Amino acid sequence: MSTKSYNESSIQVLKGLEPVRQRPGMYTRTEHPLHIIQEVLDNAADEALAGFGKHIQVTLHADSSVTVEDDGRGIPVGLHSEEKVPVVELVFTRLHAGGKFDKKGGGAYAFSGGLHGVGVSVTNALSKRLELVVWREANAHRMVFANGDVLEPLALAPALNRKKSGTRVRVWPDASFFDSGVIPLNELMHLLRSKAVLMAGVKVTLSNEKTGDTRSWQYENGLAGYLSEALQGLELRVPMFQGEQFALADHESFAQGEGAQWVVVWADEGNVVRESYVNLIPTPAGGTHEAGLREGLFSAVKGFAELHSLLPKGVKLLPEDVFARASFVLSAKVLDPQFQGQIKERLNSRDAVRLVSGFVRTSLDLWLNSNVEFGKKLAELAIRQAQARAKSAQKVEKRKSSGVAVLPGKLTDCESSDVTRTEVFLVEGDSAGGSAKMGRDKEFQAVLPLRGKVLNAWEVDRDRLFANNEIHDIAVAIGVDPHGPTGTPDLSGLRYGRICILSDADVDGSHIQVLLLTLFYKHFPRLVELGHVYVARPPLFRVDVPALGKRPARKIYCLDSGELDVTQDKLLKEGVREGSWDISRFKGLGEMSPVQLWETTMNPDTRRMLPVAYGALGPEATTAMFDMLMGKSESGARRTWLEDKGNLAEVDI
Repeated sequence: MSTKSYNESSIQVLKGLEPVRQRPGMYTRTEHPLHIIQEVLDNAADEALAGFGKHIQVTLHADSSVTVEDDGRGIPVGLHSEEKVPVVELVFTRLHAGGKFDKKGGGAYAFSGGLHGVGVSVTNALSKRLELVVWREANAHRMVFANGDVLEPLALAPALNRKKSGTRVRVWPDASFFDSGVIPLNELMHLLRSKAVLMAGVKVTLSNEKTGDTRSWQYENGLAGYLSEALQGLELRVPMFQGEQFALADHESFAQGEGAQWVVVWADEGNVVRESYVNLIPTPAGGTHEAGLREGLFSAVKGFAELHSLLPKGVKLLPEDVFARASFVLSAKVLDPQFQGQIKERLNSRDAVRLVSGFVRTSLDLWLNSNVEFGKKLAELAIRQAQARAKSAQKVEKRKSSGVAVLPGKLTDCESSDVTRTEVFLVEGDSAGGSAKMGRDKEFQAVLPLRGKVLNAWEVDRDRLFANNEIHDIAVAIGVDPHGPTGTPDLSGLRYGRICILSDADVDGSHIQVLLLTLFYKHFPRLVELGHVYVARPPLFRVDVPALGKRPARKIYCLDSGELDVTQDKLLKEGVREGSWDISRFKGLGEMSPVQLWETTMNPDTRRMLPVAYGALGPEATTAMFDMLMGKSESGARRTWLEDKGNLAEVDI
């Protein structure tokens, strides 16, 4: 037993940039330092995106340092009105200090990739040394940092004076924070070239002191040429589909300037190339803007095929049939983008689906009906994909058809048997189950209602599990038998790629989640390990916002009270009068209409689904925690734990 005491002196408060240095993986990629250089590059690109600056220069020095220089406005160097220190010092030494929060009312940046005010402060925190030069208002200013702290305060540097404005940042990354201290040259070149592609007319230069090489990229008509270059002359089924559309000042749903540029090609063979960006930030994990592109392309092609009676009998087109052979580059502009995590690999903004899909569908509808022969060729490609998919699914069904237990009568199954697409929702209660059945996409979503709370299966022997009807139905529905942590279950019968726990967003719903997670951790651990188990996140609140000017009335859904507060702050910034909106609290899933449940919780393009995975505790500590929380004989330890930790819970009773 540990003899270490746990008292008030045990609590540490990390100040300044210490959180970054202690847990760098929470703020950046730690394979190599490219991402902390990208944070500096993104700031330079945001200046160009805002219309200031035409040249970004990157230099790889012989001592492994990197310089990024732009000809933008230069970071402000005066004292901050509240903090009483130079603004440029705040930017590099304080988390959540930046000029990109205010998207309304004359902020410095309308559209930007920088959102959190975290980027270059992370760069500084993870660098042995950082030298900064700012040219602004006919003066040069210099400042030096070491390990995140100010080494040489901001001062005028007459020797560096030039007739220019802009910022130069030289970074010496601290290799101790990264798996490798070497910046991958190919990835850096790809990043720089993509910046030039997305910013028409802006020149991006890379100089390598070690090799003496210098390369520059500048594209006047970037997306089409860039994609053609990436596909290396691949034979296309139809000519390139490209376009752009941005909301005007009188748009009823989106802010002026929001929209997208895109170029899409279809080929019968070869690798597909897919790249997407939001406000010039690369989003390799995709997100809602890519979902909007997929939805817009699918709607237009499906509409064209139906209009010209091209669909054979019994063939149903799905979005992936249109998208399977598509290569694209997508560049979206979103006023207040919500990214998943600090490194911004995926866009989560729900409105981006409607934004991109609406513009893309309108444009492709016009293009297809103006080029009917090309439209027919594209529809034929999608139809062939649909036929191949259906044939593959039939083979899977035939292989699985023998020896399967009778499925539960209350299971509402889906039409597809493609495990890469199918998902089953374990829904609390018959009422919510009814809404889920009506709101789902019956092509790939199944629903299994659960009556009452599932048995606490932590201490139940495996051979006694099937005595409980709910657990029996779950096991039969998913097609996998219960097993232990060292077991090797037969997963060939798995019927759904995602098993989604869907319960109310309240205390009772959380209890049901815990009981089901206990069941899967104890008796279906391989499903957890392989990433098949998810927790759906329905909203707790709905905000009804009245019409404002030409913007129609809206419904905004919030997961919890914290998100509700953020939403209300955002509405005030948009100019909506305080108190003019109505707030409704959902008492349970049964109160939500099928359409609401689909839009907020079941639609793959807009929902927020939490994957279940093992955390940092490790198997032994996780099992010990479940023992303490779920074991019948552990009431004393559980009481002690609750007394110690109970104040940490945010309980909405």
